[in-house]
Amino acid sequence: KGGLHRHRQLVSYIGDKEMVHKLVTEVAPRYAERPGGYTRILKLGPRHGDNAPMARIELV
Repeated sequence: KGGLHRHRQLVSYIGDKEMVHKLVTEVAPRYAERPGGYTRILKLGPRHGDNAPMARIELV
């Protein structure tokens, strides 16, 4: 899926053409057959200094 317009949307959102190219050519094909559940969110402890909640987001 996707074409030039979709690619340009990604570049405008991410801001790095090389990263978008890697995302489209290497990462996206690994998840093509997966019906959902692409990410895992792990809650971490609060950040020291301002006590902001922290989390780690992973691609599964």
